Amino acid sequence: MTDRPIPFSWTFAAGAIAGISEILTMYPLDVVKTRIQLQVGVAKPGAEHYTSMVDCFSKIIKQEGFSRLYRGISAPIMMEAPKRATKFAANDKWGKFYRDIFGVKTMNQSLSVLTGATAGATESFVVVPFELVKIRLQDKASAGKYNGALDVVSKIVKAEGVLALYNGLESTMWRHVLWNAGYFGVIHQVRELLPKRSTKQGQMLNDLIAGGIGGTFGTILNTPSDVVKSRIQNTTRVAGVIPKYNWTLPSIALVAKEEGFGALYKGFVPKVLRLGPGGGILLVVFTTVIEFFQRMQDEQK
Repeated sequence: MTDRPIPFSWTFAAGAIAGISEILTMYPLDVVKTRIQLQVGVAKPGAEHYTSMVDCFSKIIKQEGFSRLYRGISAPIMMEAPKRATKFAANDKWGKFYRDIFGVKTMNQSLSVLTGATAGATESFVVVPFELVKIRLQDKASAGKYNGALDVVSKIVKAEGVLALYNGLESTMWRHVLWNAGYFGVIHQVRELLPKRSTKQGQMLNDLIAGGIGGTFGTILNTPSDVVKSRIQNTTRVAGVIPKYNWTLPSIALVAKEEGFGALYKGFVPKVLRLGPGGGILLVVFTTVIEFFQRMQDEQK
């Protein structure tokens, strides 16, 4: 990919295509991650409990059918295009903004982290309603309560009000700020450290490695906020009742106190298996689509 300016429409379209490619490939791991994160405390006699990622996969397929691994995918599919498009487009625009402010011509490590964090905050406003719908559909306890994404929206608005669709905004912002800061910051550094490749295949390999490491590091940073986000968004709001999980930092402290520090990394294995390789897939597809647009433009000249 060349260093020439990239139109906003290109980054938006490339981000959307990259996001849909990643979600179609990795979605079952997200279902497993959410199921494990929603488990509170230790196993109780007679209650459903997942002991590991493999155990969760096995029980979902055996008890609910393979298709259950794709339950709720309509919300992410609708979300991934604007979500990933916003991620990459916002990262590009904020990068230009910060370079102008600080008088820097090219991105460096610090600017990559700052730009990624700001892009993550921007992205969070787009994704909150979709994330809430997805989590309600993924939770086994709500399997018979909702008939699909639109039914979730209708029932939430009717029972909890329109603003309830933005429950978990603060925790979602924490999750996306941390992940994007880690992802884009690490990508910049790893790309600098990797040997320069002269072939297209070599460049794709570099992007896959950089994106994979970036996705893994971002996941390590943001998993505790993701755990409490899942619980905050899965809680039905009742007027006059303060929910157990409400704000990110107090909820993180509460989970650590009641369940131990390790509970803050519930669902980490399926999450990192999705977002590690998924981060590589995102970067490779995004870069490939941008290069395709550039070739089309060159051929028209």
